[in-house]
Amino acid sequence: APETIAMIHDILRFHAMIAVLCTTILPSCGPQPSKEPVKAERIMFQWYDDMGGGAVSVGIDLSDQIATIRRGGREIGWCFVATGKEGKPTRPGNYRITEKIIDKHSNKYGWIENEYGEVTNADAKPSTRRKPGERYMPAPMPYWMRLTDYGIGMHVGNIPQPGEPASHGCIRMPKDFVPTL
Repeated sequence: APETIAMIHDILRFHAMIAVLCTTILPSCGPQPSKEPVKAERIMFQWYDDMGGGAVSVGIDLSDQIATIRRGGREIGWCFVATGKEGKPTRPGNYRITEKIIDKHSNKYGWIENEYGEVTNADAKPSTRRKPGERYMPAPMPYWMRLTDYGIGMHVGNIPQPGEPASHGCIRMPKDFVPTL
């Protein structure tokens, strides 16, 4: 029996050594979590409407490319926007929304794509010449809110570089924000 007890102690010491090896050496051999920093997503808008009284207004800062939304003078939200780029500026002024269309497409701007759906001209007009097999695709402008009679409005649109103009004159807003507005 003393030999058996000694053998059990040896087995337990061996298992303890294996446990130490497994917790110190083996993890370095297996897959390691990525050491790359997690890239934070940019916050494109915030909405904190109290649903209190007062008219809603939207102010656009053309320099910072940010819209501030107010209700009765109190700020209830903000979002990045993309207004008119050089050569097609968004004109400053006071405007009223005169039309709302949920599923609108531009009658002035779009792109040309080939028969495989590949874009061959990303900045086209309906009159832009096309090669055989190509087609003109009007730009979608979901949640359209008309501001002028010459085709300027606010709508969902791509904001490629928050803080920089990018449109043909319209005020593009983030996709998840505009339905709330």
